[in-house]
Amino acid sequence: MLAAILVCGTCVVMTACKGGKSASEATDEEAQYKEIIRSWYGENKTITDGNYDRSLAVKCTNGTFVGKKSDSTIVFRGIPYVGQQPVGDLRWKAPVDVVPCDSVYEAYYNGKVAPQPEEELSSYYPQDEQCLYLNVWQPADTTDAKKPVFVWIHGGAYAFGGTVDPLYDFQQFVEENPDVVVVSVAYRLGVLGFLHLSHLPDGKDYPDAQNLGLMDQLMALKWVHENIAGFGGDPANVTLMGESAGGGSVTSLSLVKEAHPYFQKVIAISGNPGLSVSTEGAIACTNELMKGLGCKTVADLQKVDAQKLVAVASELLPMRLAPERDGKLLPLNPWEAVASGAVKDITYLHGVNKDEMNFFLVGMGGPEPFTEWAAARKEWKLAGLSDEEKALVDSFCKDVKGDSYEPYCKLFSQLMFNAPCIRLSEEQTKAGGRSYTYYFTVESALPLMKSAHGVSLAPLFNHADMDGDTGRAFDETFSKTMRRMWVQFAKTGNPSLTADLSPDGKAKEWPLYDLKDKQVMVFDEFNIHPEKESQRKIVDWDRTYFLTNYYSF
Repeated sequence: MLAAILVCGTCVVMTACKGGKSASEATDEEAQYKEIIRSWYGENKTITDGNYDRSLAVKCTNGTFVGKKSDSTIVFRGIPYVGQQPVGDLRWKAPVDVVPCDSVYEAYYNGKVAPQPEEELSSYYPQDEQCLYLNVWQPADTTDAKKPVFVWIHGGAYAFGGTVDPLYDFQQFVEENPDVVVVSVAYRLGVLGFLHLSHLPDGKDYPDAQNLGLMDQLMALKWVHENIAGFGGDPANVTLMGESAGGGSVTSLSLVKEAHPYFQKVIAISGNPGLSVSTEGAIACTNELMKGLGCKTVADLQKVDAQKLVAVASELLPMRLAPERDGKLLPLNPWEAVASGAVKDITYLHGVNKDEMNFFLVGMGGPEPFTEWAAARKEWKLAGLSDEEKALVDSFCKDVKGDSYEPYCKLFSQLMFNAPCIRLSEEQTKAGGRSYTYYFTVESALPLMKSAHGVSLAPLFNHADMDGDTGRAFDETFSKTMRRMWVQFAKTGNPSLTADLSPDGKAKEWPLYDLKDKQVMVFDEFNIHPEKESQRKIVDWDRTYFLTNYYSF
């Protein structure tokens, strides 16, 4: 069933799927997606008659949860990790911790998805502000040995996505790697998760509104720490993993000191702490939203329906709401914090894809709408540069060969992904920390997509049939090797593979990033190997590296 509905992918926004189709065909296709995704919905009930399979039940702080066995994996869906959902008076308030409970609950269905525009497959699942749930995949054949734990944070520009996305179903991943446990976490998005409110007349009662999405994730990590042993996981060996905004989330969480007891390693796929906004930028976003809604106070906002909030924010503030560098939860300057050693005890595995922005080129509907967006974004985003810096950016763009959209693709790949990735490696290494850095080059078969943002996810999560972004199945030995490296990193903190662990029987030595050779692991489809950064020119050190000082949002 999944393969049938995923021909257009789970990550690409629906406008990308409509390319080359008539309006009626696209509409029919969307209707089919909606019907199938919505058919998965169900509500977990309290089990009061004692009639349940004890071998599928795990006692947790906030209740006993009963999962379902599927092949050799037990799956638990829709487990709440908060004591109260963020509705009513708790809208824009910090997550509430769980309280002890002896009740027994089904964990058969995903929780509702955080309110968002209908863009990705997750958005077709029922939406609600009651959205703070997590899912767990554990191997059915458990042993006494505690297994390393992955905690997955989904992406979606901090405004889209959800754990219900079938691409983020980890059953096949755990089937292949029964020595790990995987958790996926839902969190508040967009205007409900990242909206600055404290500057409003009655905003003093909402001091955390600007970073609630991250605080939700932190609360989920606390729940995992306290309960994952019951699922066979090792609370002392947890790896955060996220892509895009999820990569921004996990690297930002590494800068939150209170989060450090809950994990030891971070995997950031095309994401970094530069995917964040300043307090001034956050306030500007709120003021635009207030004007658009005709509101003056938080009390006014509280009267607005969640879907209207989402719709207006989506129209006025596209790709502008993000975690805030507020000096409270997050440092004002994450690069300085990393350089000072704030995360030197956490080991990173992170990297970028060769053609990151081509995902957005396709997702926005092609060259014309993308170029229109990118030109406006460039003017707005780079307005604060000095004349000398603007000249450097213009020089970089003029040297990009190809169609008119190519300079924008390359520039925003540098600004949002490449330069921050390398700077994170640089600052972490300078501080005495460890960083395993990669560069993914395998290309999609889809027109214009190339090696775009997100194309590594289907092979990484063992979903060869989900070719919406790849257009084809990648080489299976390559894909399995990548998965094995991720698992090895979760186990040991080093993704290198000995010959006996490597799917092709050849050792894969992944060097740490160093300040002299700046080595990265290159993921070519038929040649995974280390190279110096200078061989690939991942970043333009003279003309784009400085853009990390201006951040992405």
